[in-house]
Amino acid sequence: MNVLGGVATMIASGGSNQIGAAIGARAFGSIGPAGVVAVRQFVAAAVLLPVARPDVRRFTWGQWWPTLLLGLVFATMNLSLYTAVDRIGLGLAVTLEFLGPLAVALAGSRTRMDLLCAVGAAAGVYVLVLPGGSSDYLGVGLGLLAAACWAAYILLNRLLGARLPGLQAPAAATAVSATLYLPVAVFLIAQGRVDATGILYAVAAGVFSSVIPYAADLVALRRVPPRFFGLVMSIHPVLAALAGWAILAQSLAGHEWLGIAMVVAANTVAVAVSNRRS
Repeated sequence: MNVLGGVATMIASGGSNQIGAAIGARAFGSIGPAGVVAVRQFVAAAVLLPVARPDVRRFTWGQWWPTLLLGLVFATMNLSLYTAVDRIGLGLAVTLEFLGPLAVALAGSRTRMDLLCAVGAAAGVYVLVLPGGSSDYLGVGLGLLAAACWAAYILLNRLLGARLPGLQAPAAATAVSATLYLPVAVFLIAQGRVDATGILYAVAAGVFSSVIPYAADLVALRRVPPRFFGLVMSIHPVLAALAGWAILAQSLAGHEWLGIAMVVAANTVAVAVSNRRS
């Protein structure tokens, strides 16, 4: 029952994350993807800093440089993902982003099964995108940039987990990212583009995509083994597609659903095999 509760919490966390992304996309018309990301970072910093209370004055350089990099990763990952969502839709953008964790799971391995997972994921992306004259290659490229940032996020979190206690690292990194987006906020105010409805959508995105998932994931990891965490993460592209359909009226073609299923299956197998070896 404890494990089932943990899995349910993780599914709720994933659903919250993707609902937040879809709600945030509704503000693109007024404040743009960069404005949504800026507000999301401000909300996350306002919640995390009082909770974690990182004592940045005592940070050593060995703690500072990965924290600064993580802040840059936060800033780039969210902007590239939201811009990709604006161009190619939520389901496709999140599926491409999900290649980041898959790459980390497969990195350094030369087994036949891992090679098959990599080939399966690549085939899934091809089926998902079906490259042609009408393809939005910039949107696809931004989704892949978000994937690279997610891979970097995983590696930096592993490093910082051994160097800083609790939530100090993500709190400090979120503060760095929020600082980087201050010029965006100033620009929007100067241009008179601060729309109340858009800001409300962006704040909701910050709550649903940052605050709730952070708390839910912490609760879930106390109830389930780490391998379950990786496996349940595989449903994010499906949840993103459903959120895009329900909130943004973004329907997917049959080949796009097939491509999502192939990427999810490749990730599930890769994580399962990786956990079995560890």
